Amino acid sequence: MPTETSTRPRGTLRRRPSRRATPAPPVPVEDDTGWVMLAAIVAMLCTIGLMMVLSASSVEALRSYGGAWVFFQKQLMWVAIGSVVLMAAALADYHLWRRAVLPLLGGSFVLLVLVLVPGVGISAGGSSRWLGTESLRVQPSELAKLGILLFGADLLSRRADLVGDWRSVMKPLLITTGLVAGLVLVQPDMGTTLLMVFIVFVLMFVGGVRLAPMAGLSVLASAGSVFLAKVEGYRWERVASFRDPFNDVQGSGYQVAQSLVALGTGHVGGVGLGASRAKWGFLPNAHTDFIFAIVGEELGLIGTFGVVALFVGFAVVGIRTALRAPDRFGSLLAAGVTAWVCGQAVVNMGAVTSLLPVTGVPLPFVSFGGSSLVVTMAATGILLNVARQAKRAPSAA
Repeated sequence: MPTETSTRPRGTLRRRPSRRATPAPPVPVEDDTGWVMLAAIVAMLCTIGLMMVLSASSVEALRSYGGAWVFFQKQLMWVAIGSVVLMAAALADYHLWRRAVLPLLGGSFVLLVLVLVPGVGISAGGSSRWLGTESLRVQPSELAKLGILLFGADLLSRRADLVGDWRSVMKPLLITTGLVAGLVLVQPDMGTTLLMVFIVFVLMFVGGVRLAPMAGLSVLASAGSVFLAKVEGYRWERVASFRDPFNDVQGSGYQVAQSLVALGTGHVGGVGLGASRAKWGFLPNAHTDFIFAIVGEELGLIGTFGVVALFVGFAVVGIRTALRAPDRFGSLLAAGVTAWVCGQAVVNMGAVTSLLPVTGVPLPFVSFGGSSLVVTMAATGILLNVARQAKRAPSAA
């Protein structure tokens, strides 16, 4: 019986067909760059803030208290406290903040009510926004911003499947925001009120709320802002004066006009650190809401671009963190804190440069102020913790 001869050469071995293994999907590893960059940006902004507070407040401190270092020493104390708070928040798992939502929000609500009680709240400049003593004050509206942020992020993450349901998500979020923001508005503090609304809108957008109801709410919010500005004469004067502050340079446009003069005096390189003329009584609130004008005068266009670049860097790292957060709650927290810090910076610098009406909000990390600085650093610490846990896919090497 004939046999089939093999054509395989002698001395060779038959190999089994190799089965190429399917490569495993890349395992996410911790992103060790975002939180380092964010910490460096905050450190640089706080350093600039200390330097500029000393320069901008020295004349007023000497005139009012007999020593040029008074405001600087207070700011240094708040930076030290804020740094401890920031590190504690950065080391604590951000999921633990879910437990603090109701206590923080409820406590903020009670404090906001106490601010409005005659004899309890401290009034200054026509507003009642503080509790405490003349030397040590706290501003409950700053805590309220953090409370609203945590409440919105927690609600939108827990009810992700019901984000399109008006009753389950938007109704409780808008009612809570309306109650808290209403108390802040009565102080009156329209700038902080608008920032709260902005934070909530960003949370809803990132949380997946449909654009149609958000567009309707935007129209209502805009109409409400115009109405509130019209009701109070000084608010409408601010809206009218920011378009042309030199039209009433001795009245409603005085502060913005002096701010523009200070910015223009600085040119490219500035007049030199400590050599500002605006701080000699020409520019009100030189070390608080209008400190960015002193930055422009003393450090010039280079200094202002440097500060703007740091906030742009904060925004980039914050958005990157939100996109790479381990879960929905972390993503919402990162987006909310980024919107808070960068939105407030835009509003402040817009007022100083006459691009937006004056609202009285400080420049984050730079302006003089205790409550705003400490609470903002606490929120940034939460963002740092999310950034530390953020994941990135390894490069396909």
